Amino acid sequence: MTTFLTATTTREDPDPGPLATRRSPNEPSRSGAPTRDKAGSSFTALTRSIHEMGLMRRRYGYYWAKLIGAVLVLAAWVVGFILIGDSWWQLANAGVLAVLMTQISFLGHDAAHRQIFKSGRWNDWVSLIIANLLVGMSYGWWQSKHNRHHANPNKEGADPDIALAAIAMTPARATRHRSRLMRWLVAHQGWYFFPILLLLGLSMHNEAIRRVISPAKIQRRWVEISFLILRLGGLALLVFLVLPPEKAVAFLAVQLAVFGLYMGSSFAPNHIGMPLVSAKLKLDFLRRQVLMSRNISGGSLISVFMGGLNYQIEHHLFPSMARPYLRKAQPLVAAYCAAQGVPYTRTTLWQSYRAVIGYLNTVGLRGKDPFLCPLIAQRRAL
Repeated sequence: MTTFLTATTTREDPDPGPLATRRSPNEPSRSGAPTRDKAGSSFTALTRSIHEMGLMRRRYGYYWAKLIGAVLVLAAWVVGFILIGDSWWQLANAGVLAVLMTQISFLGHDAAHRQIFKSGRWNDWVSLIIANLLVGMSYGWWQSKHNRHHANPNKEGADPDIALAAIAMTPARATRHRSRLMRWLVAHQGWYFFPILLLLGLSMHNEAIRRVISPAKIQRRWVEISFLILRLGGLALLVFLVLPPEKAVAFLAVQLAVFGLYMGSSFAPNHIGMPLVSAKLKLDFLRRQVLMSRNISGGSLISVFMGGLNYQIEHHLFPSMARPYLRKAQPLVAAYCAAQGVPYTRTTLWQSYRAVIGYLNTVGLRGKDPFLCPLIAQRRAL
């Protein structure tokens, strides 16, 4: 299960490059002139309104407060961990650390999308420090994977997020097993999807190590290796110095399990259960991003829980928009989609979880075609 997030895709399109250099096809170019989607579905007017309202400005105060606050809270957690000492109450403290790690990961996601600083270098280093040094995952691994996802969400053969090793996201992957046991498990995969997320934290650490020791050419290899050694080795050393072996092992297991469950539960509602895109189908930018994404309602509490990922549609259309502005952009985007006749999906968190479970079970049973979007259905003959 340590390869839970390993992608096995055939990349149809060239690597879109770092998230730092990407912008929506309809965002104004550096010269200030708006560009148009090749399919003719331009949303230049929406983009202009977004910029005129100041929703693409930086929020330095907001992010500096979060970055400094994250360091201070982590330092306070370390002091509290040492003061509590040898106690089974540390298992609750492991859950606290897992929540902190997930919230800090959301900050790394924002930096990777150039939401924090104007400088790509600053954003890169903040993402690298957060991912490798604080969280214990590889920024380079995540960046490559996430670039391809944003370029082609839910597109077969292009989006690594629908080519997981442990879960079948498509009918083709659901039928790849021959053993009776594996076929039964895949048919019921929706029910064990969330429990299997308990292994996601371990998987992410494993992927980080595999990447930095791989023979492939890797930018900042020794920086990533050094940060990972400090993070993974440092936490293990601290835990085993403070706790006896049995409690230390239990602490690390709880921390990894809660971290994985929280991370997976935050990302799963965004696209799972939304239409898949055939490798042969060509969609304009707006539909490619909106039709395959799902927003989660619930207000500020959900925004905090999901790190702003509840505004997934707005994030995919304007990936460099600072997190606080996504809420303000949402009604503009929803109104624009309604005017263009583009379905805009928004559900509650629990409805999205039910949709995820139902979709995965349906794919496992091979009783339903995941190409559900009417627009896609019209073009399946392509």
